[in-house]
Amino acid sequence: MATDFTRRALDVIRAVPRGRVATYGQIADLAGNPRAARQVVRLLHSSSQTEGLPWHRVVNGRGTVSLPRGRGYEEQRAMLAAEGVVFDERDRIDLKRFRWNPA
Repeated sequence: MATDFTRRALDVIRAVPRGRVATYGQIADLAGNPRAARQVVRLLHSSSQTEGLPWHRVVNGRGTVSLPRGRGYEEQRAMLAAEGVVFDERDRIDLKRFRWNPA
């Protein structure tokens, strides 16, 4: 059975719009537990496929893809780029420009 936090986190992840990103910590905060970024990571790892989550729109607080090269990094980066998210020369996303800010 999913906890209230899990249900809220899933709803927040689903709400991240195309062409925008959110951070693990931001998802945790919006779901009601700002100290649960690692729980968000685990939730994405275990539920992205079964829940049909836009997992690729969640990045770390530095604006980078956390997945290792050869283990999802390239796929996530390509999916974000296809949505118009721009990476700089250091492979970072400008969070001031692309971070989702819900109303």
